[in-house]
Amino acid sequence: MNPYLDRLQPYPFEKLAALIGEVEPNPNLTPLNISIGEPKHPVAKKLRDAMANALDGISRYPTTRGELTLRRAAAGWLENRFELGKDSIDPDKNILPVNGTREALFSIAQLFTKQKSDPKEPIVLSPNPFYQIYEGAAHIAQTKLVFVNANADNNFLPEYHKLDKDILDGTALLYLCTPANPTGAVYNLEQLQQLIELADKHDFIIASDECYSEIWYNSPPPGLLQAAWAMGRKDFSRCLVFHSLSKRSNMPGARSGFVAGDQDVLATYFRLRTYTGCATPPFIQQAATAAWQDESHVEENRIQYRQKLQESIAILSPTLRVTQPEAGFYLWLKVPGGGVSFARRLYEGYNVTVLPGAFLSRDNNGENPGAPYIRVAMVASTKDNREAMERIAACAREIQNK
Repeated sequence: MNPYLDRLQPYPFEKLAALIGEVEPNPNLTPLNISIGEPKHPVAKKLRDAMANALDGISRYPTTRGELTLRRAAAGWLENRFELGKDSIDPDKNILPVNGTREALFSIAQLFTKQKSDPKEPIVLSPNPFYQIYEGAAHIAQTKLVFVNANADNNFLPEYHKLDKDILDGTALLYLCTPANPTGAVYNLEQLQQLIELADKHDFIIASDECYSEIWYNSPPPGLLQAAWAMGRKDFSRCLVFHSLSKRSNMPGARSGFVAGDQDVLATYFRLRTYTGCATPPFIQQAATAAWQDESHVEENRIQYRQKLQESIAILSPTLRVTQPEAGFYLWLKVPGGGVSFARRLYEGYNVTVLPGAFLSRDNNGENPGAPYIRVAMVASTKDNREAMERIAACAREIQNK
């Protein structure tokens, strides 16, 4: 057996199940689970129709590279959304469809495993707190994982440039998450360009997880390819971006997304993918093509999240200090007693399930940056979201008044 499997921790929701497994929740209140980032808004009819009308495609094998119409649609969306030059994304070289970015973010690390010519493990950098796939990917690829803390002192943006030179020189891959899960923090264009310059200096690849880029509240977040293009880097070297329809189009069950950027890295990644059998079914590709070509359903989605964010802040802020996320649909709430204790008490007394921040982060440099927090997913209906926020506020007041 692969000994690196022993490095994998239980997934956050396994830890959550163990935390509340023997707790009897308040039977007088309807259960509200806002621990999982699974969108509950309806899928646009035009997208469902596109999928249904393409079901004949189930009779043939899809190709690893995907259909040209899908790659063109995704390329066109990237160019428009991130202010790239016309035809800057070559659909044959700069883009690959994937079965949800989760599997792509995991498998991309397989390109950077230990080399026989170098006995040292290559280093993978990850934000902390983080999307758990980064950790699993790094361990199974037999790399050395280095966490970089994101906390209130650095505005929840890991400061990779402050790492020791030896760490940066040994880095093969940096996982970037912007907008960040769970904090909602966003790197601006200048910060992204500084990261690209850091990658040049120390010879590593940036994998930018941008799955929450289309759920924003004031202005659209910039992307890594946008930063590269603005600095004249038209080959997008060292830059990969990962985009998904799960959050943008409320289609997590379709498992559809793409990775785009550096054509040389993608050529190698394509060779890997031809062996892993991760080709996207044709009917999913048709729905995805329709989704990337339409913005109306995305704006409708944002309107609902804006309404829920405004209501959530209004309900919570008299009791808790709320940092408004720049993007994404999570609230990263600092709660009395710490996230683990609060989540258990909230479930027991108020029948609301949230995720302790400690389950999304690791002890590093003397702290677990997620420990004081809970992650709240604003994915329920407006009515249920409002009720959940009222219960969270009530639980916080109860603890504060003891």
